[in-house]
Order: sequence, then C-alpha cells, then structure tokens
Amino acid sequence: MPNAGEYSHVEILHRISRVVSSPLSIDEILGDIVGLTVQVTQCDACLVYLIDRATKELVLRGSQVPHAADLGRLRMRFGEGVTGWVAEHKSPVALSRDAPGDARFKHIDRLIEDTYQALLSVPVISGGEVIGIVNVHHREPHEHSPGEIGLVSFMGEQMGSALSKSLLEEENERLLTEAREIRHQLEVRKLVERAKGILQKRNNITEEEAYLRLRDQSRRLQRPMRDLAEAIILSEEMGRV
Repeated sequence: MPNAGEYSHVEILHRISRVVSSPLSIDEILGDIVGLTVQVTQCDACLVYLIDRATKELVLRGSQVPHAADLGRLRMRFGEGVTGWVAEHKSPVALSRDAPGDARFKHIDRLIEDTYQALLSVPVISGGEVIGIVNVHHREPHEHSPGEIGLVSFMGEQMGSALSKSLLEEENERLLTEAREIRHQLEVRKLVERAKGILQKRNNITEEEAYLRLRDQSRRLQRPMRDLAEAIILSEEMGRV
C-alpha cells in the first residue's frame, strides 16, 4: 500500500474532488474520509467525530475499526479530551508517542484506539467553523511530518463543505420527520377527543371514563387507539344515515 509520499497531489485532489462534487450521504463521505486518511497516513485506526448542532457535542460517526455499538452514541463535549480541545481551539494536535499520557487526553475504555501510542487530531472546517474532527491513530510511536499534518488538515478543509451540506440535509430530514410525527399526534388526539365525546353521549359517562374505555379496549384488542376512535366515529356517522 502506498504511503503519503507516494500519493501524488493530483491523485489526492482527484479523490477529494469526487467526494465534494458527488451527491453522497454522510456515511459515504465519512467512509471516503476514513479510507483516504488510512491510505495516505498508513495509520492503524481512524475515527471521525461530527458536531451535533442541537447539543453542541462531538458524536462518533465514522471509524476504520468496527464500532457498531458506539457510532452515533459515543459523545464528547467541546474541550473534553484531545478531540474536544481540537474542536474548541480549531487547531490540530500531533502526539508522536504516549498519547494517553497527554494532560488533555480522556481515556474511553471501549475504544481500543485509546491504547495506541500516537495520535493526530485535526479539525474538519466549513465556513470557518469546526463541524467535525478526524483522529489518526498509530499503535506504535509515530512522528507526524508537517506534510502529513498538512495533508490531513487539507482533506478536512476540502471535505468540510460536502459534510456540512449533508449534515444540513440530515437535519432538515430530521425536522421534517418530527413535523410529520407532531401532525400525526394532533390528528390522533382530535380523533380520540371526538370518539370520547361520542362514548360520553352514548353511555352517559364522564370524559375520563370514556378515555379509559378506549385505552382498555386498545390494549385488549391490541389495536391503536386511532383505529378504535375511527371505528367509533364511522359507526356514529353511519347511524345518522
């Protein structure tokens, strides 16, 4: 496998350009970042964290070593650990040996990478703001050359715009899904309220008693309350015909 010095600038730029210009998902972009970083640095592991805009936390989203249980779940605050320090200061950190011994280091037991000797942590920038962090790990001591640091930083800067666009699309989709769910809940509430009114009138019971009947029947029949409410409303309308 070629090392960073054997990759021509043209080849690297071509691969980065493909990522930036293609309509890729976040996971696809992260896969390209991890893959290219591993190839040009000959590292033993690469982790990519992205900023959660809602919580302002760094979330593990990409990894060379399988971390299925941690992707999207492992979080760090700004200023926490080397990763958080890099995010806070918008500046790379290169630790050539005994990375866990650095005063800023925060050990996470389930990350085997936190036992490795060398760490290069670089911010991913978009519009002058940090949107993520790329961590490059070597098991043994490793001197990070200025060229290596510059190359990973360059990749982070260039791919930042593509990531930022995909993150925005992901956020918009999340908001759209939440809006749909809110509308659905409002529709269900309206149907249940109408069905309760019908039951109250039919059986001369209180609103609470009508709700309890709906709830208990929903559990007994294992059917959503919306379905039961719609059935009650339909029967009422048919009775008027």
